[in-house]
Amino acid sequence: MTTQEITDPAQLRDLLGAPTSRAVAKERRTLHQRDREWLAASPFCLIATAGADGTCDVSPKGDPPGFALVRNDTTIAIPERPGNRRADGYRNILANPHVGLIFLIPGRTDTLRINGRARLIADAPWFADMEVKGHRPVLAVEVAIEQIFYHCAKAFLRSELWRPETWQPDVLPNRPRLIKEVESVPDSLADLERHYGPAYLENLYR
Repeated sequence: MTTQEITDPAQLRDLLGAPTSRAVAKERRTLHQRDREWLAASPFCLIATAGADGTCDVSPKGDPPGFALVRNDTTIAIPERPGNRRADGYRNILANPHVGLIFLIPGRTDTLRINGRARLIADAPWFADMEVKGHRPVLAVEVAIEQIFYHCAKAFLRSELWRPETWQPDVLPNRPRLIKEVESVPDSLADLERHYGPAYLENLYR
């Protein structure tokens, strides 16, 4: 069998078929009260960005539930906490403001998707509303909503993501061992295990 590549939208539509009227009609541009409730319950989201040259990045963001601040009916803000300082997604936003977000609630098989235009905020009075354990965000991603809708559960049902009996956290070595095996680092395994030990949790916001 030869490889059959899809090269134009018509081929794609012939293969997948037309979307249902429900799938098309579910898009909105403003937050519903249920969207606000979802954001208030969500402790985790993924932010997808693309640079001016088309290179992409997806970055996870997590905090206590409700960490995404609703600024108004068409704007939300996501805090940045201390991290690895690579800033791949943030550099993309500076070149191309379009972002895609997926908000999860543990145990739920549907998700909330938001697409829009982002800007980086270094500080603002509302940063006080995003403090955790006395720590203000390093910065915030403010997103002007252009499209919002709920995504169906099929991917989570197929993957059985929330079924603990399917989890295999030990199928691969722990993080310190992975780093030692796949990254060029001078640290010893013992140093890495200390770094990712109890002190790692203590320094989440510092």
